[in-house]
Order: sequence, then structure tokens, then C-alpha cells
Amino acid sequence: MNKAIYIASNGSDSGKSILTVGLMNALLRHKPKVGYFRPIIESTENGLKDNHINTVLSYFSIDMDYRDAYGYSNKELVKQWSNGNREIILETIITKYKKLEESFDFVIVEGSDFSHFSSIIELDLNILIAKNLGIPVIIISGVLDKPVESFLDSLQLTYDSFIQKDVNVISVIANKVRKEEMRLIEQSLKSSLPNAVIVNSIPINEKLKNPTMKELSDFIEAEVLFGNDLLDRPTGEIAIGAMHLQHFLEHLTEDAVIVTPADREDILMGSLQAHISANYPSLAGVVLSGEMELSDSVIRLIEGLEKIIPIVAVQEPTFNIAFQLANVRSHIYATNTNKIRMSIDMFEKYVDVEKLMTHLESYEVNKAMTPRMFQYYLMKRAMQERKHIVLPEGNDDRILIAASKIQELDILDLTILGHPDKVTASIERLNISFNFEKTQIINPEESKYFQDFTKTLYELRKHKGLSPAMAEDLMIDVSYFGTMMVYKGLADGMVSGAAHTTAHTIKPALQFIKTRPGFSVVSSVFFMCLEDRVSVFGDCAINPNPTAEELSDIAIASADSSIAFGIDAKIAMLSYSSGVSGKGADVEIVKKATAIVKSKRPDLKVEGPIQYDAAVDPEVGRKKLPNSEVAGQASVLIFPDLNTGNNTYKAVQRETGALAIGPMLQGLNKPINDLSRGCTVEDIFNTVIITAIQAQDQN
Repeated sequence: MNKAIYIASNGSDSGKSILTVGLMNALLRHKPKVGYFRPIIESTENGLKDNHINTVLSYFSIDMDYRDAYGYSNKELVKQWSNGNREIILETIITKYKKLEESFDFVIVEGSDFSHFSSIIELDLNILIAKNLGIPVIIISGVLDKPVESFLDSLQLTYDSFIQKDVNVISVIANKVRKEEMRLIEQSLKSSLPNAVIVNSIPINEKLKNPTMKELSDFIEAEVLFGNDLLDRPTGEIAIGAMHLQHFLEHLTEDAVIVTPADREDILMGSLQAHISANYPSLAGVVLSGEMELSDSVIRLIEGLEKIIPIVAVQEPTFNIAFQLANVRSHIYATNTNKIRMSIDMFEKYVDVEKLMTHLESYEVNKAMTPRMFQYYLMKRAMQERKHIVLPEGNDDRILIAASKIQELDILDLTILGHPDKVTASIERLNISFNFEKTQIINPEESKYFQDFTKTLYELRKHKGLSPAMAEDLMIDVSYFGTMMVYKGLADGMVSGAAHTTAHTIKPALQFIKTRPGFSVVSSVFFMCLEDRVSVFGDCAINPNPTAEELSDIAIASADSSIAFGIDAKIAMLSYSSGVSGKGADVEIVKKATAIVKSKRPDLKVEGPIQYDAAVDPEVGRKKLPNSEVAGQASVLIFPDLNTGNNTYKAVQRETGALAIGPMLQGLNKPINDLSRGCTVEDIFNTVIITAIQAQDQN
């Protein structure tokens, strides 16, 4: 079930606040605990809180810490962005959001204000965040002062931008619409958008559109002389009091703000009198400009009035102040409860709330996992149960750097094999942080376990002709020693291969770790972290030419690995043909393997034979296999042989920039995983994490 909604706009002054408070009020009728999160907020000074967050948390009495309610301030974001740390930005936002998702029944996520980056960059950033959080979107856009045709084109473009990135938009709201154009705009949107998208429009409300006297006085940093408790009054037009009083009075309008020099006490007193007169409109307040001060007699007169309006003073010239005030944007803030209630009323009146709530309740979450969300998932899983992983290649700098990063997270224990003096020298040369009390360094030949390990290996392999002397020679090898640590329960898993071949890494495991019951073959998968999804590729590292039976076992093991790591398993048995069109021995093996999978595991969704494009491209999949549950949306891709699998994963990795995590071995009694000799520090880090998760699942 969906647990969140993302509020997005396509420009500044869209009126997101009316949607936020309206949704929060509606959701609290259905959910006991609703949280609030802003990935990006405006930078504030002097310890001030973000107005959006402060308003929502205060008015609705939401029990959450202010710092948990946002990801980055604009300044923090720009710094990270400029330094190229975009992955860190996403990781931080996902982590903070997930914390709220675990604590609340539902979370409202409000997008950025379009006030810092260019609109295109900011829209792309909001799309990226919504996609990585994996939640549906409501788009709200302000029509005010825009030609209808231009507004509709812009909103359609925004909708298309989200959809093209596979972000589901469930509702589109046109805000600040002229009443005479509401019907036209709603009809136009409904005709151009899918029927499932809820379309509503909210008309202009002058009392919401215009700022309050508090917002005006705060903007110009005015001193409040009178009516401090009346500053939440809504305002209308800005009127300059520069003409004679009798002419000035003729131009007064409802909720006008009078800007006049402080020495024009006639205008001030005339405005106050007009405000209380039944023959003139009510005013919002008076702004006194210039360096003059009110006379004592006028001050006493005002103090004696029973009904006044806010009077504020600023030293700048009249016309400068009037120009500044005309450009102040209106906001909803915590103390202005009248404006909040008015916003809620407008939302309830013009938005189909019950339809929206029903849609949110029944919404099926998109199970496609983004790379960042997958890596977050890996970290959370690894933290659930602390495991111990052995790294045999302590002579490789990449291993030591990765170990340093893992130490900092403190989520699992490590043992590194190598000569302690050489490892220490490498760590000093690399100038990395390393806690030797947290991670033991073992030299196999000098280890207290060496003789016991040698004896155990001899007993396990003597029937194969292994002598005690041969067992001792093998145990000097770090791959054998590390694997024996796992066999003996001194470590829960092993990661090797940065400096050794795949055969060298897994040979000891095949000799005495052995395969798990029900597995006829050891195989491997890569978690391919593409731009918008994570796919499972198998087998790309172990089996050169699997039989149909072996291929079916690889598919089942890969599907189970996919499910274990939070990825919905839809299996594509790849071949050079789709469906029944192809002929030949290679196709027949895939057909037979597919049939075996269906027979052994009817609970799994599997399609084969199927070509790669038909497996991953929805449009091609619909054309070639229109009735398939897998075509166009496969998440587990099983290659017919090692030649095809290994070349394909490397081609995809190099050409798309995808992160390939693995290979992760499947089918062993305990987790032993291989690294590519060209692996990066990040590859090692990720492989250690998935090995720890495998160890949890094999308890």
C-alpha cells in the first residue's frame, strides 16, 4: 500500500501550501499519524525555521523533530551539487524520508519552491527525488497572470516530464484560476490527460493571494508602532498617500495598505477615520516612510482610539517602499490560523477530496527499485543482524580503503588476511582512517588456527588423495584459509577476487563448503543498477554452457535472490527469438528450461524464450508477446550461456554507466563471493554488504 504523496509544482508562486495543509487535514481524518517532509528548503538565517515546516508542524501538532522534516537547505544543496556529490544528495534524502516512512502511517512530501536553480534544473531534481522515493505525485501549478494556452502547454510538459521518468502522477491541480476560466481549464486538462488522473481547479482568492500586514512589515523590516496584534490582517492594493486628503479618500479600496510620509499626519488621521467610517472601505494598515517621527499629540490621539489598524514605520522613501511592497509574495505561516483555515476550506470545496483519498488508499506502489533506493535497502538490511566477513586480500589497496569505509559505518565485523606489518604500512601510506581494534589482521601461516584448519582440510579431502603436506601448502593460500574460516564459523562469509581469478576464489568453496540442498549448480548474479531500475543478471560469471536443467536452477535461484533483496521477480529466459518464432538447439534449451521453471515453481512469473529488447522495453514487449506478464517489465534476466551473459553485463555497464554489484554466488551452503580483478572500492563495499545479507538469510 502507498504510504506517501509528493507535491510538485512547475514554478514559483504555485500555491503548494494550500495543497499541503488541505491534504494534511484530509489525511488526518483517515490516518492516526501523518508526517511531513521537504527534501529542499529555503536557507534561513539567525536560527529561523523554514516557514512551511514550522506552519505544518505547529498547526497540526505533528510530533516530529524539525531537523527530521527536511533534507537540505538551498545553500547546503548548492555546495554538494557544485562538488559533484549528487549521489550523496539522493542518499541523504532517501535515508531521511525512510526514517519518517517507518514512523508514520503516511508522509506528505512537499517539493522545492523554484526560487534558486533554473526552472528546468529544479524540475528535473524534483522528478529525480520523487522517482527515488518511489512515491506518486500531485502536480499543482499557478495560472495567475498567465495566458490559458501557455499555462496548459506548460502543465502538460511538466506532466510528461514525470511520466517519461516512470513517475506516476495521480492528480493535476490548476491553482489561482480566474473563475470564468475554470471550466475551460478543467475540460482541457481532462481531455489531454489519462482518465485515471484526477483533475481539479482552485479559483483565485484575493485574501489568500495577497500577503498579510505581518509579511509586508517583515519584508521591509519595519518598526511596528501600533496594532501589533492585528498584523495578520489580509491586504489589498498598495496606495500611496501623497495627494490632498479629499482626493486621497476618493481612491481608497477594501484592505488597502496606505504608504505615506510620516509627516503627512493628515493622511494618517484621514485613513484611520475612513477605516472606522461606514461610508469608506476597511483598510489593512498604514506604512509611514521617511525619517520623520509622529508628534506626541498624534500619538496620544491614536492611543485613545478604540478601533485602529496596524501602523508601521520605515525610514526609506515612500516610492521605494511602495515598489518593494508590491512585490511581496504571500505565504501561509503558523500564527495566521485564519489563512490556514481559509486554505483548508478552499481545498475541501474545489478538490474532490474523497476521490483523492480513495485513489491514495488503493494506489499500487511501483515495485521497480531505483539504484539509490536499492543501495539504501542493502544498508538497512545489513544493519538488521551484525555479521562477520573475511577479506583474504589484505595486500590490495582497494580492499583496505573499502574496509575503512565499512568500519566508519560500524554495521558489520571484518577480518583481513595478510601480514600485519605490511597491512599497517599500506594503511599509513594510503593515509586512511583504520581502527585495528575493530578489525583483526591475520597472517595465515602464523595464525593460531593454522594447524587446526590444515587438519580439517586433510580430513575433508583425503578421500580425493590429499596428503597432510598438501593440505598444509593449500592452507597457506589466503583463499583456502578464508574459506575455512567460514566453514568453521569464525566468519559468516568471504569476499575475494580483487587480486585472484574467479576459479581461485571459488574452488575451495566447491571442495568443502559445498552446495545447498536443492541446488544442482552454483551460479551467480549481478545486480545491475541502471538509471531508473535495478535488474538481476544471471549467470554472467560461472557456468559456460548450462543444460536446460541447470539453466532452470539458475533462473529459480536468481529469482529467489531477487526477492530476498527486495526486487519483484519477473523472469525473462533470454534467447535470440521470442515466443514460438525461433528454431534451433539453443532455443530448445531455453524452451525446456522455461518449462521446468514453471513446473518446479508455479508461483514465479517467467517468460521464455524472449529477446532482450522484448524483455525490458514495454512497447516492444507488447508487440512481440502481448499477453505476457513479464514482457517489457522483466527484472530477472537469465542468459543462455556465459559468453552471452558476461559480454552483455559488461556492455550494459560500460555503455550506460550502470553500477554492477556482484557477482553474488548462489547455491553454496555459506556465502562466498567473487570480485572482478578490475573492481572498484565501491564494488568491494557493495559486495561485502550483500555477502553480510546473504549470511543473515542462511542462518
